[in-house]
Amino acid sequence: MANRIENKFKELRAVKKKAFIPFITTGYPDLKVTEDLLLGLPEAGADVVELGVPFSDPLADGPTIQDASYHALERGVNLEKILALVTRVRKRTQVPIALMSYYNPIYHFGEKKFLAQVQKAGVDGLIIPDLPPEEAATLIKEARRHHVATVFFIAPTTTKQRMKRIVNKSSGFIYYVSVTGVTGARQSLPGNFVEKIKEVKTLTEKPICVGFGISTAKQVRLVSKVADGVIVGSAIMKQLMTFNEKKDQVAKTLQFCRSLAKGVRSSGK
Repeated sequence: MANRIENKFKELRAVKKKAFIPFITTGYPDLKVTEDLLLGLPEAGADVVELGVPFSDPLADGPTIQDASYHALERGVNLEKILALVTRVRKRTQVPIALMSYYNPIYHFGEKKFLAQVQKAGVDGLIIPDLPPEEAATLIKEARRHHVATVFFIAPTTTKQRMKRIVNKSSGFIYYVSVTGVTGARQSLPGNFVEKIKEVKTLTEKPICVGFGISTAKQVRLVSKVADGVIVGSAIMKQLMTFNEKKDQVAKTLQFCRSLAKGVRSSGK
């Protein structure tokens, strides 16, 4: 049984298009804004939405997403509230949703209970930056049972031997980290990322999506020429943080996402 993420990539490949995947931190500035963004993002060009679970020690995240996470945690955002939000949103949209969470909240929730509730809420994939595939056997097994994709990371420093293990364990798509270090908007991307993605593509037919550091429509266009999808997080959250009025937070952030989505659409094959 394919889930929404897998179906979306099949659909895009059939028409030779690439995926635009925006990331938003759940609960910044509040759950209502997150809900409005989730409902508006498909029309703004999102093919999949990556929904960040706020965590107190986000090792892979730079200052922008750290600030958003801290703000959301201060307001009591947790996994229960996030799953309730997805449940509500599912009544109005079928956009594929991948939860990006560190392992600690999942461990405390309980893997089996978490996967059952994730499926029930309508989450389609899991991205867990601090859980390597070598240590994820029980979670992968449980996720497969609940038809939830497990997305793992390949970094610029990953050896070819380890790449093979990662692509084998990944489902939905493979997350290629364009830079070493943490998330955050950057002025330029490393020159060797094209060769690295091509190397991963020799090992798998699974979609490869690139994230970390991508912040402009020009960069999106460049990355989507070689990758199957482009993930933008910090630049979107920075845009969201610019405005105080809720209507501006939603409308202006969606407008920014439209400009990024156009970069994906105009990249060609």
